[in-house]
Amino acid sequence: MKKLTLMAVAVLALSGVLHLASVQLDRAGGATDGNTFYFYNWGDYIDPELLEKFEEETGYRVVYETFDSNEAMYTKVQQGGTAYDLVIPSEYMIDRMIQEDMLMELDHSRIEGMDNLVKDFLDQPFDPGNRYSIPYFWGTLGIVYNETLIDGESLDSWDDLWSPALKESVMLIDGAREVMGLSLQSLGYSLNSTNDQALQEAADKLDGLVPSVKAIVADEIKTYMIQEEASVAVTFSGEAADMMWENENLHYVLPEEGSNLWFDNMVIPKTAQNPDAAYAFINFMLEPENAAQNADYIGYSTPNEAAMELLPEETISDEQFYPSEETMDRLEVYENLGPEYLGIYNDLFLEFKIQRN
Repeated sequence: MKKLTLMAVAVLALSGVLHLASVQLDRAGGATDGNTFYFYNWGDYIDPELLEKFEEETGYRVVYETFDSNEAMYTKVQQGGTAYDLVIPSEYMIDRMIQEDMLMELDHSRIEGMDNLVKDFLDQPFDPGNRYSIPYFWGTLGIVYNETLIDGESLDSWDDLWSPALKESVMLIDGAREVMGLSLQSLGYSLNSTNDQALQEAADKLDGLVPSVKAIVADEIKTYMIQEEASVAVTFSGEAADMMWENENLHYVLPEEGSNLWFDNMVIPKTAQNPDAAYAFINFMLEPENAAQNADYIGYSTPNEAAMELLPEETISDEQFYPSEETMDRLEVYENLGPEYLGIYNDLFLEFKIQRN
């Protein structure tokens, strides 16, 4: 009897191991039971309460994973190890994924709430007619500074970052497009330039920025600025909003030469196993109450005009985060430059980083 009991325990244990292995294999291969929704998003880019609300309202179980760059997301989706149902890429990456036939064309008859979106944020060049993507958040790239630490320095321009008074004071975001772009714009060029001479001029000018740079990092910028371990940083608008919430001495400006206007949109990869869940989530996020809650929690600007009516007046009237039409005219959207020029941008930026180290 004891042997039978031990055998039964062993069989049950083995069954448990095999079941776990099966679940893990299914997970890796993107298998789904029809009630699971695989969502791939930027880190800290949705109010967790909304994920719980979505599960309660729809019955779908959310499996949530995050990435820290468009390139990392692209590689993982391309490899197909996990069949994500919904992903949030940026505009230039959406363009690339469309060209490489990685995205499902959307059935707009299944989408509810498109009328809530700001018309100017639809039909962008990277996705004409929004055939493949629906706006999620938008924002800008700018300068955040601590008024108590810059000793009266003016910070209205990208050029101001080169000031000798800012020696070892500037935190730069770790991105080739962002850093090369600000140098190009400081010289009067487009941040999407594919002019070799303009790119070399921008790279040469960055050499002169090395003495100002304290560090080239990513998420760490927020901590440095909040704790007043740095006085100036180049960062995204939503990150700046978080910092300003934590430290009242911080301010965010859009440089007078112009800057980047970016969009992060919802897309359904062709490898998705549960597009029904993806459409359900798109519709969920287009509801004004949900979009407003997400914008209030994250700090980025919502493209949902109906949601803006639910946000505090001081939020939507703040031109740092909801710029005037005049300011918007000076902003540029990143374009997909193709592998050749993306490689050139990356190489020039890497040379700059090596100098900094």
